[in-house]
Amino acid sequence: MNKGEKKKLETQLADFYDRFSEKNRLFEGVGKLELARTQDIIMRYLTPPPAVVYDIGGAAGVYSLWLSREGYTVHLVDPVPAHIAQAIRASERQVHYPVASCRVGDARRLDFPDESADAILLMGPLYHLTERSQRRRALRESVRILRPGGTMFVAVISRFASILDGLVHGLIDDPDFVEIVKQDLIDGQHRNTTGNPLYFTDAFFHHPDELCAEIECVDLQCEKILPVEGIGGLLQGFDEQWCGDQRRARLLEAVRWTEDEASLLGASQHILAVAKKPVR
Repeated sequence: MNKGEKKKLETQLADFYDRFSEKNRLFEGVGKLELARTQDIIMRYLTPPPAVVYDIGGAAGVYSLWLSREGYTVHLVDPVPAHIAQAIRASERQVHYPVASCRVGDARRLDFPDESADAILLMGPLYHLTERSQRRRALRESVRILRPGGTMFVAVISRFASILDGLVHGLIDDPDFVEIVKQDLIDGQHRNTTGNPLYFTDAFFHHPDELCAEIECVDLQCEKILPVEGIGGLLQGFDEQWCGDQRRARLLEAVRWTEDEASLLGASQHILAVAKKPVR
């Protein structure tokens, strides 16, 4: 990717997130399920505090802020300046548990020392980088800064996310959206030429069978591939299902019961891989 292509990607991301609030997404609708499930999965595999975590592509810092409250030393990097500004303000309000650092940066070239992290969250770069070579570059950079034996959490969007979202929310009635879906299903190259932020931005959507192989190409050990929203993301009237402690707990329990069923993996909008850097 040359300088012109890099600038184009930065501008595209800034424009999209200027119109779409990533800061609030995980606290609204099915985003609440995504947040709860991601936190649950991370806590199953994350080294107990104190430990150093790099949140690469962590947007406005929802996970960085949470892990800081849990006692971790967290460093946040994101390519969108507005996200970093939002994270800094939120961190300042977390007086006793601030994020250690928040900086604008690129997942493919990180300003961190070799083997300096106990864990890495790579929760956005792999779907914003549409070229395989660039995704591999981002993965290799995270491997460089991860200590041997450290854990990496890698999130991607499912190849089938658009068609499922379209059916659940009626977007499939728009012929322009249908064309986007068709391309997604062919090769995962999601292209939104409509200008409608509901249809996301240009991205790459992984087939579930691709993720483990892509991770292992950079000498990581892929330990687990898990659905994030799972079958819970298909519910209509989600807020009613999430209302009340007992009903919410049962929904999370149902998703966990089915998380190891490979035939359902692609039905989850987001998929999370847990990987380890081998100890040589």
